Amino acid sequence: MRMLHLGLRVTDLERSLAFYTALGYIEIGGVPDTDFGSLTMLRLPDDPFVSLELVHDPARPVEDTGAVNHLVVQVDDLDAAIADLAVKGVVAEPPADLGSGLRTSWLTDPDGYRIELVQWPPGHPAGMTEADFV
Repeated sequence: MRMLHLGLRVTDLERSLAFYTALGYIEIGGVPDTDFGSLTMLRLPDDPFVSLELVHDPARPVEDTGAVNHLVVQVDDLDAAIADLAVKGVVAEPPADLGSGLRTSWLTDPDGYRIELVQWPPGHPAGMTEADFV
């Protein structure tokens, strides 16, 4: 069993799609008409699988982002990612060094969802493991 992706409701699909593609996501397809609204499937460049689904229904704008605390996206080079985002008009907070080479930065999408960018220390696995909590 594994997590497949997160469905995130958005108010303005074009604005959100521009934001997430600036962040690095690639649109790979969609389903135009479901009971939830239109579904737009996104993946990150180094991931072969969909990890984010933008759910859009003009009759159901986002009114509360409190149910989602934050999304986390791994980057290889945090400073380069922040600089690239700035060129695309996306402002990230200054990076924070959390010790042992772990670095993070935060940004906010058009609907107010918070996104954490994470740069793992050298030699760290591509995701969190039990070893991170010893």
